[in-house]
Amino acid sequence: MSIAIAESESIVSQEQKQQYHDEGYMILPGVIPPDMLEMLRNECSYFLGYFDSQLDARGNTTEGINHRSKRYFIANMYRLSSRMWQFTFSDLLAQVATAALGPDVYLFNEQWVVKGADKGMKFAWHQDSGYVKHGDKMTTHKPYLTVWCTLDDVSEENGTVYLLPHSRGGTKNNLVDHTQESGTNDLVGYAGDDPGIPIIAPAGSIVAFTSFNFHRSGANNTSKMRRIYLPQYSAEPIKSTAGERWAMDVPFVKDGQIVYDPAQDTVDKYGPANLIGKPNGRSWMVV
Repeated sequence: MSIAIAESESIVSQEQKQQYHDEGYMILPGVIPPDMLEMLRNECSYFLGYFDSQLDARGNTTEGINHRSKRYFIANMYRLSSRMWQFTFSDLLAQVATAALGPDVYLFNEQWVVKGADKGMKFAWHQDSGYVKHGDKMTTHKPYLTVWCTLDDVSEENGTVYLLPHSRGGTKNNLVDHTQESGTNDLVGYAGDDPGIPIIAPAGSIVAFTSFNFHRSGANNTSKMRRIYLPQYSAEPIKSTAGERWAMDVPFVKDGQIVYDPAQDTVDKYGPANLIGKPNGRSWMVV
């Protein structure tokens, strides 16, 4: 069964859509309904505890770009929740995704991105697709969509994201090689002096940007966590040059109709993949 997207009530204006296609990003302040925002906060708390217990069981404080109590990227575990799909595959996100990608949309990756209070670490300048290219040098994938959903008010003080529009970063249709930063394991793709545009937005906002835009984030210097839920979508399944699946390719929208079926959504059918350089299927991107 398919469900029509509520185009007549679209939250994305023509101006926002044009900015996305010209500069690679759009900002939608306060568009997540309060009840859905509360659900996301509750689910985030659960997954933080779940992830910490995994780290403790393995006797680790750092895994890849995850640093316990400082910075988390908890990826592709939404199937462990009975209700996360109601947001990840919602009409709201279908509107955002189709405005950016067109009539066909797949869930590529999803994750919680959390910076701990007082000590939440910065994240280096990168393109999300730079992490794909780092593991597959010959990749030719199209830019995918990052949907940065704020669970808290975000500011420069608590480590918000800074974006470089395409015109300032030279990133329209341009994917660059990245180098790995010692100590953090971050990949770095930009070394210029442009500080980027800081995103100052209330809780319940969405910042949508392409996987080719350079972005970074600062440290969290406040007494509260900075929490983000971050699904990413592609216009087509993303595969390596060897034909292997990258992350996931869960059908969401087909020909402008929502086709997601939670009963059919399994790891065997749609991933996540566990690729070289991505320990235990953990996430590898964004801030």
